Amino acid sequence: MGDLRLGPLLRYADGSAATVWVEAGGPCAAEVRCADGAGGTARTFQVAGHHYALVEVAGLTPDTATPYEVFLDGTRVWPLPGSPFPPSVIRTPAEDGEVRVAFGSCRWAAPAAGEQDPVGPDALDTLAARIAADPEGERPDVLLLLGDQVYADEVSDATRRWLAGRRDLTEPPGAEVADYEEYTHLYYESWLDPEVRWLLSTVPSCMIFDDHDVIDDWNTSAAWLADMRATDWWRERLLSGLMSYWVHQHLGNLPPAELAADPVYAAVRESADGTDALRAFAAAADADAASVRWSYRRDFGRVRLLMVDSRAARVLDEQRRSMLDPEEAEWLRTQALDGRGSYDHLLLGTSLPWLLPHLIHDVEGWNAALCRGERGARWARLGEKVRRAADLEHWAAFPASFDALAELIAEVGSGPGAPATVCVLSGDVHHAYVAEPAWPGAAPDAHVVQLTCSPVHNSVPLSIRLGFRFGWSGPARALGRGFARHGRLARPAVRWRRDGGPWFGNQLMTLTLRGRSARLRLEKAASGDGATDGKTVLRTVTETKLS
Repeated sequence: MGDLRLGPLLRYADGSAATVWVEAGGPCAAEVRCADGAGGTARTFQVAGHHYALVEVAGLTPDTATPYEVFLDGTRVWPLPGSPFPPSVIRTPAEDGEVRVAFGSCRWAAPAAGEQDPVGPDALDTLAARIAADPEGERPDVLLLLGDQVYADEVSDATRRWLAGRRDLTEPPGAEVADYEEYTHLYYESWLDPEVRWLLSTVPSCMIFDDHDVIDDWNTSAAWLADMRATDWWRERLLSGLMSYWVHQHLGNLPPAELAADPVYAAVRESADGTDALRAFAAAADADAASVRWSYRRDFGRVRLLMVDSRAARVLDEQRRSMLDPEEAEWLRTQALDGRGSYDHLLLGTSLPWLLPHLIHDVEGWNAALCRGERGARWARLGEKVRRAADLEHWAAFPASFDALAELIAEVGSGPGAPATVCVLSGDVHHAYVAEPAWPGAAPDAHVVQLTCSPVHNSVPLSIRLGFRFGWSGPARALGRGFARHGRLARPAVRWRRDGGPWFGNQLMTLTLRGRSARLRLEKAASGDGATDGKTVLRTVTETKLS
């Protein structure tokens, strides 16, 4: 029997079934036992010397909260002995009941207990403490983590010391993650945080990667990718990043029926050592992005979530540049239009915001025009340098994709069967805001909003605060129009305005959806003078009705 190295993570949950992910110290049978008699068992599978299991829990009753325990080869390993936290529970939703969705992105692992936190209180730690203090009170039905769950290229001092004990950090990639084993260390550092570990054991989660899960500006351009492939360390970094993401994040995103039909999951589980099968899958994904789909769909009663891969599915050829390859774009359209009238709210999860401050949007479109040669080869070379230096790679940097998403949202949100809201949920940009688009013709029947929330726990330097405040201003908008004229840009398919923000700090947004009504709340982690009794709390910054 192995010990419990990581987890449990409660990933999927519906009215009758759930999945629970664990890492064990060796090969064993992992079992989840619920207090009401429901449960499930799975054998561990092996990847790179590590042993994992995703246990499907069957027989749950709708609209209940059931405490559960985890056993490895018959020995109880969760809850941990002497745990200060309440029992971990699986909450199953009521049919057509209220759905509460919390979301955010960009989390550096919190420092060890007793150490000073240089970026302030962690919003996930603070959420965990609030739920633990009142287990019967309000809690999310699902937590959406919209990218940068780990930072492969910006490691903590503790991880840097650990890396230095393994290899020479003067050799590339230096003090960054190099292989699968080093990725596992990042997940240990992030998910063994006691508060976060308990939170993820009792609140279902959906995840998607962003660039720092692999490297800053991942897939920003064809030229960038060629430069990375010319190094002798990139291939191992990328394959290890995709393999570790598949194990730690992607598997739990999928409903049980999709897992049962997944050939990669079957191959890994059926092998005594699934490393080669998973590595071949990652290599195929690197060679042909269209060969794998990281995007997925989840339905929570009458709320539909489409989580979109806006990193690995890109087309980088400058003359055909697209955020999504054709197969991915068709998948998104099919899922959005499937069963019109069967959902009241459509959530489009994309790590990168669709609607940005107007100056940044225009600069990204201008840069894309330069890089495809609109102003000649000299400007194209300059454009590539500026693109990398300024991280110009959001939806605005893919103008055709920006407009296509606007057109899809308008189609989905119009006519009989239109949902009450279409919410684009994003992170990445280390501040929070609400923006609302307007179409030049007839507006969609649905209320459409861009909801951006970042970071959960990361730095927000003064330059970011000043830059984004200015980016939303009137003078910045006029400056942006100058860039647009120089790049000979067509007008985007929509106009938009900022309805709230920018807000800065470690924060989470929560959508409360019931019937066709929707409410939004933004909360910021605060301590000291910003909280009662000096304790860390989530302080409400704004709360508003969306529909």
